Amino acid sequence: MTEERAYWLAWCQISGIGPIILTRLEQHFGNLADAWHAIPQDLKQVQGIGSQTIEKIIDIRSRLDPQQFYEEHIKKNPCFWTPRDRDYPRLLLEIPNPPPILYYRGKVDLQENQGIKPSIGIVGTRHPSDYGKRWTKRISTALTKSGFTIVSGLAAGIDTEAHFGCLNAGGRTIAVFGTGVDLVYPRENKKLAEAILEQGLIISEYPAGTKGFKTHFPRRNRIITGLSRSLLVMEAPQKSGALITADYAKEFHRDIYVLTARLDDDNSQGCLELLNQGATPIPPNRDRLLSEERLLKMLGALPQLDTTERGEQLSLFTQTPAPRLPQLEPRLTQVLDAIQGEATPFDLIVETTQLPPGEVSSVLLELELLEIITQLPGMRYQRC
Repeated sequence: MTEERAYWLAWCQISGIGPIILTRLEQHFGNLADAWHAIPQDLKQVQGIGSQTIEKIIDIRSRLDPQQFYEEHIKKNPCFWTPRDRDYPRLLLEIPNPPPILYYRGKVDLQENQGIKPSIGIVGTRHPSDYGKRWTKRISTALTKSGFTIVSGLAAGIDTEAHFGCLNAGGRTIAVFGTGVDLVYPRENKKLAEAILEQGLIISEYPAGTKGFKTHFPRRNRIITGLSRSLLVMEAPQKSGALITADYAKEFHRDIYVLTARLDDDNSQGCLELLNQGATPIPPNRDRLLSEERLLKMLGALPQLDTTERGEQLSLFTQTPAPRLPQLEPRLTQVLDAIQGEATPFDLIVETTQLPPGEVSSVLLELELLEIITQLPGMRYQRC
C-alpha cells in the first residue's frame, strides 16, 4: 500500500493530471506504478493524454523518485487518503472529480467516512445579517443534536456561525480548507480551527504550507458539497461563493435548502435565485417562523446509504456497466463522444466536434430529450 500511495503522490505532481486521467491510467495499465514506468507510445493510448502531457510526464519522471518523494512528503504531511484507501470518504467517491490526495488533521470518524453518519453542508455570505447569524446557529445546533455532522469552509460569516453552533452543541464539524491543513484562513478563525481539531476534522486537497490562492476557494466548494448529503444556503448575495457551492450541489444531485428573507434584502438575492431554480425553502411553523423541527423531518427522509461492507462497486476506478444506448445518428454520436466522464463546457464540445455551434446546440437538445445527457449550470453537459 505504501508503494501505491507513493505513486499517487508522484502522479499528482504533474499538472493536468487529475482524477479522471488517473482513473484511465489505472484502468489501462492495471496500477499507477506500471503507468509511471510506461513508454510514451503506451501512454498515448490513454484518452486525454496528448503530446504536451507526455512531455510533462517524461520531465517529472526524470527528476522525481516516487518512493523518495513519499518519504520526504510524509514528514510534513503524515495524514492523507487516496481514493484507494478504505477510509477515504465514501460520498466523495461518488462525485466526478474527487481529490486524488485528501489531507486531514483532527479526529477521524469512520462511520462518517463510510456515510453511515449523515453530514450536512452549511454555507453563506461572509457578511451575514443578525437574522442570518441567529438562524445559522439555531439550525446548526438542532442538526447537531439530531446526529448530523456539519460541513463548512471556516470562512468568516455564515461558515463561522455554523461551526460554532455545532461545537457549542457538543457535535462534530468538518472544515474544508482552501489552504494546506496547517494554515488557517482567515487568521481570526485560528481559535475556531483549534477547537475543531479537538472534536472534528480539518481537510484539504492541498499539502502543508500551501497558501490560500484565489482559485483554491471556489474549487474547495465541491468538496464541501461532495461530503454532504444536503446543502443549506443561509444567506447569499448574487455574487456569493455560496452559489458556486450550490451549483456543485445541483451537479452532484444534492438537495438544496435556503433561508428565506425579505425580497429587498441584498443578502437574500442569491437565495431567491436558488428558490426560482427549484431549491426548497427552510419551512416555517404555524407562527410563520422558521422551524428546525420541520427541517429535521424533511432531512430525516433522506434515503439511507447502504451500510454493508464497502465493496469494489464504490471504488473510483471500478468499471460500472454502462446502460445500453439506442442506435444514434452519426452526428449525435459525434457530439456524445465529446462528452466524457466529467461536465463538459459547450465551447469545448464545439471545438472537439468541429461542428457549427448552432448544429451542436440542436444535437445537444436531441440528446437531452432522449435522456442521454443533462445540462448543468454554466452551459455544461454531462452524460446521464
